[in-house]
Amino acid sequence: MRIIIAPAKRMAVDTDSLEVLGPPLFLEEARRLMAALRGMTPGELQALWRCNDAIAKENVDRLARMDLDRGLTPAILAYDGIQYQYMAPGVMETEQLAYLQERLRILSGFYGLLRPFDGVVPYRLEMQARLRVDGCRDLYRFWGDRLARQLAAETGLVVDLASKEYSRAVAPYLPGSVRFVTCVFGERKGGKVVEKGTRCKMARGQMVRWMAENNITRPDDLPAFDQLGYRFCREESGEDRLVFLREAGRDT
Repeated sequence: MRIIIAPAKRMAVDTDSLEVLGPPLFLEEARRLMAALRGMTPGELQALWRCNDAIAKENVDRLARMDLDRGLTPAILAYDGIQYQYMAPGVMETEQLAYLQERLRILSGFYGLLRPFDGVVPYRLEMQARLRVDGCRDLYRFWGDRLARQLAAETGLVVDLASKEYSRAVAPYLPGSVRFVTCVFGERKGGKVVEKGTRCKMARGQMVRWMAENNITRPDDLPAFDQLGYRFCREESGEDRLVFLREAGRDT
């Protein structure tokens, strides 16, 4: 089993807390993306990143001094978004971190596919960015089936805890022999299941932590997740779509 999650825009540097165990699998592809970004003007980069002037300046400066081989942070500590805060890898026990290293994979527009203890540096490049490189008009075409092929070589089951922006870089390319199970975290509203961005990120991070704490290795065990007010809803779920609902307006 492999669990896929999205990265976070906000990144941190932590070269001391946990050891980097190796380079990213697609480091050479990241070097090509770095070269393509360095060939753009600050104005072009800001348009690509769709950010304000302060964030653009910070990332232009970061890009100019970027070194993919030094000053590395384990990927699991490098991302500082809501999902990672709820996952809380910094306070996990050794066995739980080993579980993540074996089973968790972080999708990335820049690095492609990361294991938790791959060494990374801060960057800004979302998967949906329209970066032209190697004759491809965007990152989905640049990565193509690379990420799916890597996952298929590792496992016959992928548990999707990523956003649609990132899961679509994998799902269309997986062979039929690989089962793809998506977890949905929502609320009922007007007879429909509605997902709310922040709540989804919290639940995805909490589920990763719960899976590590309970050494979850089978999809049949996933419906037992019952944290942050979510409960498995059998009537809304299917074989490869597990829906967890919380009561609308509930704070816990």
